[in-house]
Amino acid sequence: MSQLTPLHRPSSTAVGSVAPRPAAPTLHNPPADYTYDGSFEGLLTVLFRIYDRRSAPNSIQPTEAAQGGLFAQAIAIDTDDTLATRTWDGLLRFMPEPARARLYHVFLSEDAERELLIFRYADMAMRAGRDISENYADATVRRCQRLAQQLFREKHRMEAFVRFEKAQDGLFHATIEPDFDVLPLIASHFTKRYADQRWLIFDKRRHYGLYYDLTRTDVVTFEANGATLRRGELSATVLDEREPLFKILWQAYFDHVNIPERKNLKLHYRHIPRRYWKYLSEKQPRERRFEPIKNKRGPNQ
Repeated sequence: MSQLTPLHRPSSTAVGSVAPRPAAPTLHNPPADYTYDGSFEGLLTVLFRIYDRRSAPNSIQPTEAAQGGLFAQAIAIDTDDTLATRTWDGLLRFMPEPARARLYHVFLSEDAERELLIFRYADMAMRAGRDISENYADATVRRCQRLAQQLFREKHRMEAFVRFEKAQDGLFHATIEPDFDVLPLIASHFTKRYADQRWLIFDKRRHYGLYYDLTRTDVVTFEANGATLRRGELSATVLDEREPLFKILWQAYFDHVNIPERKNLKLHYRHIPRRYWKYLSEKQPRERRFEPIKNKRGPNQ
């Protein structure tokens, strides 16, 4: 893709010419510490206010975790859905759709510097006036790419390793603790794959979940005491009486298809890291199977 330098930018928008991209405004005011409500819409609103105020961010932090600087002015930004949508749509003027989606993936990574990374990436794209997603010489681009790759690796593992348990009311539920906030990315997969049953996936670390009621998938939240929920105890749900049998049958199947002579633990740990074993029925301790006690008395006793 050819790149137009400032000396070669067209001076008019006549037929056959290329209209120049709008230039990013200069941020000449003193830097500020921005705080927001922690949502992606809130962060997009902050990006809009940065250029509206022409004041670069010294930091961008969620309100509950904000730590003010000594010299920067603290500014609290209220989320505005209209401005967030305007900012999100406006990013397409400076980057293609995959690059814009990567900014959302960086946000879901929950990296400690995710807000500043997103601002720096967006600001670079606006000032360059072209796609910078393959400019791996830049540290910000490399960091965003790496975080997006790590996020999608976790997404694929959650899609593969989530195991549901059936409750007496017919609800299939699972409790997970992913390294990244992947629930928004796996919703479509489980909605399509399990469209014929009610299910709930609860993120124990982030205290919210996805609930599918046979018609739509919604985001649901839990009270603070929901953090103590464990596998098989979601909302004090009583398991279906056949659930323990299903677990034993699956473990028996796994044991029989396993070939001890072909065991390769190094490869096994690479494909199924230990931190995911808590989700897998085949990795749980085998339950002791009791057999009837035979009568040891002789025939004449």
